[in-house]
Amino acid sequence: MAIDKWWSKGVSKRGGRARPVAAAVIAGAVLAAVPAAAAGTSNPASARSGPSVTSEPWGSTAEGPVQRWTLNNGHGLRVKILTYGGILQSVETPDRHGRRANITLGFDNLADYVAKSPYFGCITGRYANRIALGRFSLDGKQYQLPINNDPNSLHGGTVGFDKHIWATTPFTRAGQVGLVMRFTSPDGDQGYPGKLSSVVTYTLTKGNGIRMDYRATTDAPTIVNLTNHAYWNLAGEGSGTIENHRLTIKASKYTPVDPTLIPTGAIDPVGGTPMDFRRSTAIGDRIRDGFAQLVIGRGYDHNWVLDRHGSGLQVAAKVTEPRSGRQLTVLTTEPGLQFYSGNFLDGTLVGTSGRMYRQGDGLALETQHFPDSPNHSNFPSTVLRPNQTYRTTTVYQFGSQG
Repeated sequence: MAIDKWWSKGVSKRGGRARPVAAAVIAGAVLAAVPAAAAGTSNPASARSGPSVTSEPWGSTAEGPVQRWTLNNGHGLRVKILTYGGILQSVETPDRHGRRANITLGFDNLADYVAKSPYFGCITGRYANRIALGRFSLDGKQYQLPINNDPNSLHGGTVGFDKHIWATTPFTRAGQVGLVMRFTSPDGDQGYPGKLSSVVTYTLTKGNGIRMDYRATTDAPTIVNLTNHAYWNLAGEGSGTIENHRLTIKASKYTPVDPTLIPTGAIDPVGGTPMDFRRSTAIGDRIRDGFAQLVIGRGYDHNWVLDRHGSGLQVAAKVTEPRSGRQLTVLTTEPGLQFYSGNFLDGTLVGTSGRMYRQGDGLALETQHFPDSPNHSNFPSTVLRPNQTYRTTTVYQFGSQG
C-alpha cells in the first residue's frame, strides 16, 4: 500500500488565533443547548457491533435545530458529528491495547461551540486560513472581507461556514457509513463574490479512516479553500501536552510568515531549521528554539509545501503518540498543510472531559491551499469559476503500533 511504502523508507519525513466572536453577533446564536456526556476511555466491544448511523437532538440556533450524528464503522472507530459547522465533536479510536478514547478536542455542549470555539473540529470556509488585510482582487475588482484576526481575515470571516447549520443526509453503502452535508453561501456572504454551493461528504472507512470529500460550484468567479480544523491529542482529549507526539511532514519547503502570520511570498527550505519534520521528531524538541518564525507564531502555525508527485491522494503527515501507540496518518490531494501546535490555548476553555485546555494541549493538521493565495501569484490558485467544480479529498487514517 502506498502509505506503508512511503513511511517504510524512513523519510525524515496564529499575532494569535482569532478571538471567538461574541454569541450575540453570530447568526446562529444559541437558543438551547443539550450537553453530552464526556467521552473517556470506553469498551472497545461497543464499537465493534457492526456499522451504524444514529442521530439525536443537540440544541438549536437561530437557523434551526442542531443534530448530533454518531457514526460507527464496526471496526473500532466511532465519530460524532454536529450539523452545526460540520464539527467533529468526538473521535474515538483504540490504542495498542484496543482501549478506545476520544482524541479530538471539543466541548460537551452547543453553547460553547457557538460562543467561544477556536474552530474545534469544524469545516472552515469559504476561505480557510488568512487573507491579508481581508482584501483580494479578482478579475480587476477588489473585495473586502471582515477583519476577524486583526489586521487580517481568518477562516472565511466573522460568520464563516463553521457557524452555520449544514443540511445532512446519512448513508450506508458497501459496509461503510457516512454523512453528506450541504451548505449554500449566497453571493456577497462575508464579502465573497458568487453563490457557492458546497458539499462535504464524511465517510468512515473499514480501515478506521475518516474520509472527507469536498465539492463546490459557483455562479460567478470566486475563491475557495475548504478544510477541517480538528485539534488532535492522540493520548486522549484533555490528557495534557502534545509535545511528546512524534510528527513527520512530507515537505522540504514551507511558507515563512510576517508578524501577522501572513505569508511573505517566499518559499523557503526547511533544512537546518526547526521547521524540518522530514524525519519523525517530537513536537516539543525544538518548539522553544529562538528561531524567528517560531517566535512569531509562539510555536508552529505555518504552511508546509508538500512534496507531491502527480495527482491523487498522497501521504502528507504522520503523528505517533508513544505511550498509547496511537497513530494518525494524513493523506490529501491538497498542495499544503498547516501545522498548528495549539499555541493560543490558554486555560480558559474546558473541554469534553471536563478538563481545561492549556497551551500545546492539541495540534491541528489542516490540509489546504496556501494562506493568502489570492495575493500571491506564485502560490497555487484558489480561483473557482462557473462551470468548474472544486474537488479535494483528505483522509485521517487512524491506527496503532505495538
